[in-house]
Amino acid sequence: MFFNSLEFALFLPAVFILYWFCTAKNLRLQNLLIVAASYFFYGWWDWRFLGLIVISTFQDYFVAQKIHSTSDERKRKSWLIVSIVVNIGILAFFKYYNFFIHSFVRAFSLLGTKPNLPTLNVILPVGISFYTFQTMSYTIDVYKRKLAPTKDFIAFAAFVSFFPLLVAGPIERATNLLSQFFSKRVFDYNKAVDGMRQILWGLFKKVVVADTCARYVNNVFGHAAGNYNIASDESLFLGAGCTLLVGALFFAFQIYCDFSGYSDIAIGTARLFGFNATRNFSFPYFSRDIAEFWRRWHMSLTTWFRDYVYIPLGGSRVSKAKIVRNTFAIFLISGFWHGAASRFIVWGAIHALLFLPIILRGKNRVYTDTVAEGKLLPNFKEIFQMATTFLLVVFGWIFFRADGVRVGIAYIGGIINRSLFSLGILYQKKWVLETLILIVIMLAVEWIGRNNQFGLEKFALKWKKLPRLILYYGIAFIILFYSFNVVGESLGFIYFQF
Repeated sequence: MFFNSLEFALFLPAVFILYWFCTAKNLRLQNLLIVAASYFFYGWWDWRFLGLIVISTFQDYFVAQKIHSTSDERKRKSWLIVSIVVNIGILAFFKYYNFFIHSFVRAFSLLGTKPNLPTLNVILPVGISFYTFQTMSYTIDVYKRKLAPTKDFIAFAAFVSFFPLLVAGPIERATNLLSQFFSKRVFDYNKAVDGMRQILWGLFKKVVVADTCARYVNNVFGHAAGNYNIASDESLFLGAGCTLLVGALFFAFQIYCDFSGYSDIAIGTARLFGFNATRNFSFPYFSRDIAEFWRRWHMSLTTWFRDYVYIPLGGSRVSKAKIVRNTFAIFLISGFWHGAASRFIVWGAIHALLFLPIILRGKNRVYTDTVAEGKLLPNFKEIFQMATTFLLVVFGWIFFRADGVRVGIAYIGGIINRSLFSLGILYQKKWVLETLILIVIMLAVEWIGRNNQFGLEKFALKWKKLPRLILYYGIAFIILFYSFNVVGESLGFIYFQF
C-alpha cells in the first residue's frame, strides 16, 4: 500500500494502537507485531513476493551465525560469498534478467548470429533493491567483525521487514536499527508529535508538490502533449525549448519531493513507534558543488556504496588512475542499481565526470557546513554555486527521466535553441504558474529549516499554539485538496520501481 493511500491511513493507526496499547509491556510481542504488520503491508501489493523477504531473512540470519561461529578465514569468506551471491542473484534475476538476455543477443548479432534465447515476463518486486542491500550489509558487517550476529530471529525479521522503510528505504545498517529492536520502547509524546510533523511535511512534498509537477512532466516527457510529442517526431523539439526546460526543471523537483517526501513519511512513521531511522536527504538542492550534492542526496545509498564498494576498491587513497576507476565504478554501479537501462548508466557516467575534477583535486570535502550559516540569505557566490550545481544535476535528470539515451540527447538539443526564450509557446501556462508557486513555498520552508532534520521540524515552533495549529491543519487541508481535487488519483512513488 502507498503512504498516500486511504488503506495506509487506516492501517497506520490500527497498528499504532495495537503496538502501544496491546503489546507495550512485551518487547518480543512488539517485535512480532512489527513483523506481522510489515508482512501484511508488503503483501498488500502481491503476497507472492513475501517469499523473497522470507528467503533473504532466513539466509542472512543463518549465514551470519555461520560466519561468526568459525575463525577459519576461508570458511568465513565462503559463507559471505554465499550471502552475496544469493542476494545479488535474486536481485539480478528479477531486475536484470531480460536486460542481460537482450544485451547478449545484440552482442552476438554483431557477429552475424542471433541466438534464440527466451525472455521472461518478470514482475519487479517492490523494494527488492532496498531490503537486499540492507540484509547484505548485515552479513558484511558481521564478516568484518563490526557487530556480532543476533540470535533473536524475530528481532532480525523485524529489522529486515520494518514496514516504514521496507520498500524505499532509508537503507538501514544493523549497527543503527537492529540494536533498537532489543531496547524497550516507551511512548514519547514529543517524539511522536515530531514524527507526525515530519509525516505531514513528507505528504505535502509528495502529494502537493511532486504530484503537481508530475502533471506537467508526464505530458512533456510522456509524449502526450500534442505538438510537444517528443517521442514520435524529434523535429518537434525545435519549437519547444522553453517547454522542455520547464519540464526538466519540474522533474528535478518532482523526483526530489517524491523521494525525500517518502523518506520523511518513513522516518516520521518510524518515530511514532519509537525508532530513530537514518536520515536520507539533507536539502541537496542547496549544495554548492556535486560532491556536496552526493553527501546530501539519498544518503543511505550513497554511504552504502562508499563503505561497501568505493573504500574496498581503495577509495581515494590510491593512484589517480585508480581514483578515476573507483569513481566511475561507484557511479556506474549506482546508475545500474536504478535500473537495467542505458539511460541510467549514462546518468551515472555524467555524475562521475562531474565528480572527477573535484576528487582529483582533493576538493570533495570543501563544503561540509550549512550554506549561508547563520544568515537569512546566501551571498552572490553561494547563489551562483547552488544555481550551477542545480543545473548540472538537472542535466543528468533529463537522461534519468527520458525514454532512452537518444531521446535524452534530442531533448537537450530541443532546449538549446531560440525558442528557449519564448515564453509565449510555454505549454499549459496555468499549470506552470501554480507549480512554481508551490515549489517556491516548499523551498522557502526548507531554506528556513536547512539546519534541521527536515523543513518543518522547527518551523513556527515559536508561534503561539493557535496559529501553529492553524498552520498544521492548513497544510493537512491543502494535502487533502490536492489529493481529491487536483491530482485526482493516488500516484505511486517514483523509487518503488527501483
